[in-house]
Amino acid sequence: MGRPKEFDPETAVVQAMDLFWRQGYASTTPQGLADALGIGKGSLYNAFGGKRRLFDLALQRYLDTQKDVVTSWLNGSGTVKERLRRALMFLVETDLADPGRRGCLATNSAVEFGIADADVATRVQGLFDHTERAFASLIAEGRRSGELRIDLDDQAVASMLLNTVTGLHALARLEKGPARMRSIADATIALL
Repeated sequence: MGRPKEFDPETAVVQAMDLFWRQGYASTTPQGLADALGIGKGSLYNAFGGKRRLFDLALQRYLDTQKDVVTSWLNGSGTVKERLRRALMFLVETDLADPGRRGCLATNSAVEFGIADADVATRVQGLFDHTERAFASLIAEGRRSGELRIDLDDQAVASMLLNTVTGLHALARLEKGPARMRSIADATIALL
C-alpha cells in the first residue's frame, strides 16, 4: 500500500476556493474537491472536516483578500474620481480577463445562499459593509475637497457604488466584451 499523498492545507484552501468560485457551492461535490486537491475523499474529511468546512475556509480567504484589494483601490494616488474610475475599470478588466468568468465569490455566494445561510450572509455582508464604508469615506473626501458635489449623501452614494460593483461582477459572467461595462463605470463616475 502506497503512502498517502501529502499536501499543503493552505494551498488546498486556495485550490478549493477556485473550484467553489467557478462552480458554486451546490455544484461542487466532495469527490470533485478531492480530485482538484489531488487527495482522497477520506483525506479531505480528515484534513478539513468536509465540504462545508473547506468552503468556509475558502470563502474567508477570499473575503480577507478582497478587503485588502478594496483598500488598495481607494487609497491610492490621484483624485477621488480617478481612484473610483481606476477601481471600477480594474474590476471590469479583471473580470473580463478571467476565462472562466467567475465574477466575485462574495457576490456569487450571496446569490447562491441568500439569507438561507445566516453565517455566509453575515460574512459576505461584512465585506459589503467594509466596501461601503471605504466608498463613503472617499465620497466625503471628495465633497470636502470640492471635487464632488457638496449635496451628495456619502452613505447613499456608497450604497450605489456597492450596487454598481456587485452588478458589474454579475454582468461580467455573461458579457462578451468590455464596452457596456466600461460605459456603466463611466456613467457612474459622471453622476458624482
